[in-house]
Amino acid sequence: MLISHMPRRTFGFGGAVFFKYSYQGTMEILSAKDIGTFQKTIWKYYREHGRDLPWRRTVDPYRILVSEFMLQQTQVERVIPKYRAFVKEFPNFAALDRAPLAGVLKAWQGLGYNRRALMLKKLAAMVITDYQGKLPTDPRLLNDLPGIGPGTAGALCAFVFGIPVPFIETNIRRAYLHHFFPKKKNVLDANVLDLVEETLDAKNPREWYYALMDYGAMLGRKEKENPNRRSRHYAKQSRFKGSDRQVRGQILRLLLARKNLSLKNILKELEQPEIRIVAILAGLEREGFIKKVRNLYGVLT
Repeated sequence: MLISHMPRRTFGFGGAVFFKYSYQGTMEILSAKDIGTFQKTIWKYYREHGRDLPWRRTVDPYRILVSEFMLQQTQVERVIPKYRAFVKEFPNFAALDRAPLAGVLKAWQGLGYNRRALMLKKLAAMVITDYQGKLPTDPRLLNDLPGIGPGTAGALCAFVFGIPVPFIETNIRRAYLHHFFPKKKNVLDANVLDLVEETLDAKNPREWYYALMDYGAMLGRKEKENPNRRSRHYAKQSRFKGSDRQVRGQILRLLLARKNLSLKNILKELEQPEIRIVAILAGLEREGFIKKVRNLYGVLT
């Protein structure tokens, strides 16, 4: 592997410059042999073990977007049935925009991280209002939409529009750490992203990233130690049981099932300290999940 002390370059597609990363450090440039060996490994695994997932059978921007939101911090096996039911009930941006929030949250139940559902609904409204119902192709515009960061924007560019934008998610990071940093610790995403760009199959980014994700998912199942632990950005997921996140979910499920409830009724159902419930209710109200009318709480319509 050749190491060059060059600043990170920008890249373009069809004459347009997309992401310009301002990471500190050096760019790692691979030889043609390095790139070829890595790509052959990834493609070979994909040809033999590639997953047939419902969102890979479509190029519909809305459906791929829904899958990307659902897959954030959630295992594929849990997402598949929820994805199918969700896109059946809300088949496009317009349908999701028109739907009451309570209905969207009910359809989302079982996936956790309800904030993703709220952001997805807000995003649908922006696409309808600001982009005439069509998802923008520019990753900079995508990155400005609710619930979308650089990783999701890059994934949408590749999976929807076939634009070869380098990005990282957990399985992609795992594949590169395993192959290129087998003994190194505290690896920066900046260094991984350099390699993603160097090895990117620009002619077929959609399937290339599918292949990387499948290879990384396999490593997550088979490696004794998760390679992602060698990333400087690795953070172990916080305990769910007993957390505020669990109580938030319990409150939302309760309000979805029983509609308007008083604080007294919520406290009776959940058996939690009043000071904790009041703080969580205030957060849910502030974020746009619920509203309080007089002394009753309910999910926003």
